[in-house]
Amino acid sequence: MYHTTGLTRDSIENLCAAIHHQVGDSRRPWPPVLGLFTSLVVTLTYLRRNRVQAELAETFGVSQSTISRAITAMTPLLGSVLADHIPTVDDVDDQRRHIIDGTLLPCWSWASQPGLHSRRHRRTGVNVQVACTLDGRLEWVSEPFEGRRHDFHCLKQSGILHGRDTTSWLADKGYIGSDMLIPFRKPRKREQPRWQKDYNFRHNKIRVAVERAIAHLKTWRILHTDYRRPYNTFATTITAVIGLYFYARSE
Repeated sequence: MYHTTGLTRDSIENLCAAIHHQVGDSRRPWPPVLGLFTSLVVTLTYLRRNRVQAELAETFGVSQSTISRAITAMTPLLGSVLADHIPTVDDVDDQRRHIIDGTLLPCWSWASQPGLHSRRHRRTGVNVQVACTLDGRLEWVSEPFEGRRHDFHCLKQSGILHGRDTTSWLADKGYIGSDMLIPFRKPRKREQPRWQKDYNFRHNKIRVAVERAIAHLKTWRILHTDYRRPYNTFATTITAVIGLYFYARSE
């Protein structure tokens, strides 16, 4: 079950208990034909593997619409019960050095959302900022911003820079103008000095840790391959996956 859902059976059962406690005696939002446990497994499988809903319907012996109702019901519940596991800006340790980077979470091209198109990536999606420690431990993920937004703009809007000394933090050239440590840009029409090349090499060797952290987050394939559900559900899905990532790490 772990390789399908990203969680052990015990962890899933604990989530079921938390969701059942939160829903209480009110109307159960998940499909009765699946029940709470199977609805949660369906949703976790979808988030972990980004499988097509019709394929999940065949696997679980129900209709595609039932799968859709299960995912629609369970995703916001996951985000709600896992809220305490999601680090906020205030949870980022000021005493540690961090590496900052941005990544695009891709989605389909909705004609009503032109701001999603990223010229840099040449595709549509949302931009999230991440912070990890020098050893590659993911510490924080921002809220999503439109894909057209520049990394540094998104970082400033996230609030993580407010009231912090970030002069020892590392970032790439997308954060020129910040007070963080960034690589030197190559001068136009002349050779870059050797000492700058050496600095850039050592900088990038350290900064690769954040690339690994992002890749690990995107093992939840819903964040790596095109998001196909309505755009207005994307932010809720991202919150749920971030909660699941930190929940799984704490188990």
